[in-house]
Amino acid sequence: MNRRAQFLEVLGIATEWVPRARTGAPAEAVPAMAAAPAAMPDARAPAAIPAAAVAAEVAEITEVAEITEVAEVTEVTEAVSAPPMQPAARGPAVPALVPAGPAPGSAQADREAAIAAMDWPALEAAVAGCTACGLCQTRTQTVFGVGDRQAEWMLVGEAPGENEDLQGEPFVGQAGKLLDNMLGALGLARGRNVFIANVLKCRPPGNRNPEPAEVAQCEPLLRRQIALVKPRVIVVLGRFAAQSLLRTTTPIGKLRGTVHAYEGIPVVVTYHPAYLLRTLTDKARAWEDLCLAREVHDRAGARA
Repeated sequence: MNRRAQFLEVLGIATEWVPRARTGAPAEAVPAMAAAPAAMPDARAPAAIPAAAVAAEVAEITEVAEITEVAEVTEVTEAVSAPPMQPAARGPAVPALVPAGPAPGSAQADREAAIAAMDWPALEAAVAGCTACGLCQTRTQTVFGVGDRQAEWMLVGEAPGENEDLQGEPFVGQAGKLLDNMLGALGLARGRNVFIANVLKCRPPGNRNPEPAEVAQCEPLLRRQIALVKPRVIVVLGRFAAQSLLRTTTPIGKLRGTVHAYEGIPVVVTYHPAYLLRTLTDKARAWEDLCLAREVHDRAGARA
């Protein structure tokens, strides 16, 4: 199977519709992150496809995806184009998402200081026994996270759903299968060279959006996970996770295509796999986001 067919399979496009004519200039390669250090040899990274070839392939696949969608719906979303890179922007602070830090000397400040000093076993035990918010009363079990604890890639989602609450692992079910397929296309695999976690460690009842107080209690736990993993790049999945981590109200469509930062670590935003299961045309955009994340990772240099 050639590379084009493999990409089409990852995007879930079974039939390829070929456009009658191609117009416009060829797609440009994904722009480099302005502040990223020079690329270093990556001993752990998968066999790389040249960035220019990936970008061109994504442009072609995107066109195919949109033409295919015309046969099924009466309206086509606007054509995908790689947005120009912009200076990293955190956006305005949003108290509704993550409240301001606790007062010095308060019980919450002491709790956060204790979490910031924990190693992996202590942190995992703290999550398993957490009763800091009301979600402890409705959960089946906590969902700590899964994967390589020294991974160069880290994925952050919103909160556990019903399946995750039952199994104790993030991103399971159909959405998890789609995510695993997309990671596989990058040479990544759950449990091997990526760590996957959520903003919240307990399922909100009815899969509702997390509340600000719940995020405030869980955010120190996620912050400590990130500090322990020390990833080269963070990929944030979905609107709520992106807005919580970056403390912004900017829509996900505008957060995509720009390299942000969290505690000095590059952050790339993309859609949640559950959303992609409902929206065929945005699978191509999500693949484009993952290619940007790989570009950022490769330019940051792999660990020896």
